[in-house]
Amino acid sequence: MKVFRGLPNAAARAPCALTIGNFDGVHLGHQALLARVRAAATGLGLEAAVMTFEPHPREFFAHKAGDLSRAPARIANLRDKLQSLSDNGIDRVIVEHFSAPFAALTPQEFTEKVLVEGLHVKWLMVGDDFCYGARRAGNVQMLLEAGKQYGFHVETLPTVMNGSTRISSSAVRAALNEGDFPHAEALLGHPYAISGHVIHGQKLGRTLGFPTLNLRVPHRPALSGIFIVQVHGLAEHPLPAVASLGVRPTVDDSGRVLLEVHVFDFDQGCYGKQVRVEFLRKIRDEEKYVDLPTLTAAIHRDADIARAFFAKRATDRI
Repeated sequence: MKVFRGLPNAAARAPCALTIGNFDGVHLGHQALLARVRAAATGLGLEAAVMTFEPHPREFFAHKAGDLSRAPARIANLRDKLQSLSDNGIDRVIVEHFSAPFAALTPQEFTEKVLVEGLHVKWLMVGDDFCYGARRAGNVQMLLEAGKQYGFHVETLPTVMNGSTRISSSAVRAALNEGDFPHAEALLGHPYAISGHVIHGQKLGRTLGFPTLNLRVPHRPALSGIFIVQVHGLAEHPLPAVASLGVRPTVDDSGRVLLEVHVFDFDQGCYGKQVRVEFLRKIRDEEKYVDLPTLTAAIHRDADIARAFFAKRATDRI
């Protein structure tokens, strides 16, 4: 899969079947849309393409307004989003930098400069509530008319349901925020996980007797707290672990989000390795403790809960 930061240059442009969206989490609704794009691209002899945005448009406007609470929490980092798009058969992804000039494009300018000139769109699929252009002035009807004018076909995908629940990124965020991982998995079509490269930390966990693998989380995640997890990428099978995802209020006042994972009975160097942390159950919310001994006691309790979970799971499988 080819990834472009911004519109491809003239030499790299190719006629494509395209869909546009944030694709946070690439849930089952997204997957249905991507499958239709892949099928259309194959039938028409085109490349299957996705245009997505970084930062999320709502995140951009939240920063502009000085109110970060309006920015949506992220289900997935960009690495995981791109991997999911590749897994769904997409040939090329355009990661468009969402900026003030881009946000100011009128629907007409977006059609001409982005869809027609920039991407050579021949077939386009969007959700039935799709809006585009400055102040979200463009809608599906305008897009259908533009397609007739410029020679590209437009289709819409109705809302995808899971029973009585509309499958959406908001629904996934809600499930993750509540620690309801079975529901999140039902919406995503796979267990929830975060991947990344192991980075150096403060080594405090090792001092406390709980060495951790640290993964940087660049955006506000859709969940926080202490979790039972398993780690993929360090052995042939996933390794049992306990994890903290949050801002570590007892030892750090920077507000930086970090995923710290203590893998049970594991002591190997793994800095720089790429791992995937799969979330199984939430133990509790993140807390601020009065001192390190109190924090250490809480970590011991969390580890005991996680070890008991894995012991029971192993017994249940026998």
